[in-house]
Amino acid sequence: MGYDVAVLGAVGIDTNIYLPNGEIDFNVEANFSENLDYIGQAGGYAARAYNSLGCKTAFIGFIGNDPLGNFIKEQFKKDGIDISGMMIDPLGTKRSINFMDRNGNRKNFYDGKGSMTVEPEFMKCSEIIQKTRFAHVNIVNWTRYLLPMLKDRGVIIASDLQDVVDPEDEYRCDYIQNSDYLFFSAVNFPDPQELIQSFLEKNNDLRIICGRGGEGCIYADKDGRKYFPAVEINRPVVDTNGAGDSLAAGFLSSYLLEGYSIEDAILRGQIAARYCCSIKANTDDLINRFQLNKYFDQLSS
Repeated sequence: MGYDVAVLGAVGIDTNIYLPNGEIDFNVEANFSENLDYIGQAGGYAARAYNSLGCKTAFIGFIGNDPLGNFIKEQFKKDGIDISGMMIDPLGTKRSINFMDRNGNRKNFYDGKGSMTVEPEFMKCSEIIQKTRFAHVNIVNWTRYLLPMLKDRGVIIASDLQDVVDPEDEYRCDYIQNSDYLFFSAVNFPDPQELIQSFLEKNNDLRIICGRGGEGCIYADKDGRKYFPAVEINRPVVDTNGAGDSLAAGFLSSYLLEGYSIEDAILRGQIAARYCCSIKANTDDLINRFQLNKYFDQLSS
């Protein structure tokens, strides 16, 4: 069996805490909120996004030998995502606590368990990598050890840097230098031009997709820049978690697997991201191919 995509790293259980007043009142002991648990984090969103779009998806990553890890494993199996690349983190399944305001904005607190110290089982990973068309790599520390294998096998590498704070951050350098496609959020950079240029100076062959939330996104490569406005669909924004992962899944599946142009693939990625923002604390109901095609036909006509 071959795979369209292997998603590497970063799955866990997220708890979203929805604050009715938009902030925590530290003057009182008890704050009443809506607290929701679900399969999330970058790899959880990405794997389930590709799968919802009809891609043959494998996941390589760590879970704990605990009830939360078992829940993730069983849900992925039910989805049809290949879980033969799942490995055990002795410190347990990763967790995130996400404080949400009324506009869907968030502040994340991430517990990566053993992510900085575990090492992948190379033989197990190789069996999947040699059968996949492209890899969606999340920047969990251990995934950098698989970059040479991906390159040796000729697998297209797409890495998601998430929200970049320092353009010279050494932690992200391996991913910048070894990727074919690079995704990142410009939330910390009102004007990301210098950041984009610094990435291209490190790897001139990169194709870069910069997510800018309500400002749209930028596509960049060595030949120039293209700017795309945000898209709007008839669904309210309630939760921005996973939007960048859906942008990547929508773009890469459309461009690499279905042959859409850069411009159309960007639009399809933006639609997937915007749809994700309308889903509250849930990766079960990410946009599917039929829905994506319907919105794409409406917005591209």
